Order: sequence, then C-alpha cells, then structure tokens
Amino acid sequence: MSASTGSITAAQLPDGDVVALLLEQHTRIRSLFGRVSAAQGEERKHAFDDLRALLAVHEAAEELVIRPVAKKAAGQEEADARNAEEKEAGKVLKKLEGMDLSSSEFETTLAGFEQAVNDHADHEEREEFPALVAGCTVEQRQTMGARLRRAEHLAPTHPHPGVAGNPTAMKLTGPFTAMMDKARDAIGR
Repeated sequence: MSASTGSITAAQLPDGDVVALLLEQHTRIRSLFGRVSAAQGEERKHAFDDLRALLAVHEAAEELVIRPVAKKAAGQEEADARNAEEKEAGKVLKKLEGMDLSSSEFETTLAGFEQAVNDHADHEEREEFPALVAGCTVEQRQTMGARLRRAEHLAPTHPHPGVAGNPTAMKLTGPFTAMMDKARDAIGR
C-alpha cells in the first residue's frame, strides 16, 4: 500500500498534522529508494546519503514522538513491533553504509532493505496511523507534528543500531549523536 492509496492520505489531513508529515516522509523515502537504484557513481552516493539521512531522522522522530502515543492508541504490541523493525532497519542501514555502492552485494542488500522498509511503512499506514487519527484530536496531532519537526533537528543522520528501537536510549543519546553525525557530515567523513 502506498501513502497515496491508503485509507488516510496526507491531503486529507490538516497542515502540520503528524500523520500527514509522516505520510509525506514515506513518499519521499519511497522516491529516494528509486533514485538510489537508478543512479550510478557520485549521483548514487548523493541519493544514498539523502536516503540514509532521511531514514535515520524519520525513525528517530517516530520513536521519540509517535511510539509513546501509539502504545496507547494502537497498543503496546503494535508499538513494540514497529520499534523492533526499526532496530533491524538500523542494522541493515549501517551495513549498507559500509558497502561499495557499485557492488552487486549493495544492490541485493538494498533491494531487500527497500522491501523491509516498505513493509514497515505499510504496517504504520494500516495500523498505527489510523489509530492515531482515531485516538487523538486534530490539536494533539498538530502538537505532535511540531514535536516531530523539532525532533528531526535533534535526530542523528546516520544509523545507530544500539539505540534504534529504544526511545529511552534515543532521548538520552540522540542530541549528542546528532551533533557528532552532523559534524562528520560537514567534514565529509
């Protein structure tokens, strides 16, 4: 299921709604996977850097903003399942980050990773997001949207599997890790 064909679309929600913001990010993530797959050389590196950074920031923001509310709205089991998927995604993303982007191993791993990320997004769009829309007021979701945007600025831009899927660890280490990641990005690794 894509964000545009799901039961809830970003266009149906008010500006600043957390679910709308996340659906828009899902659309950008899906597009970036296509760009990485189609590109070669330096263009592929830039597309992968964009994908990696968006995924790292997106997952960290979800863990900090969405999961605490989703535990109540969609249930503990749903929130735990999404956190477990994010932890695994962080490991695969870290592995991809260390690969030769022109290798067949990268291509194969990226294809499997894309499928896992799409499955994860589909679960969110079918289970978590409708529960948030049903269980939270528009004002609550807009407040969460503002918090999500703030969390994005504090989130790491590289995968950190040790804290992925653990909102408490993310809260404790996220800002420092983000600062270090952004410094590393600025100096070009």
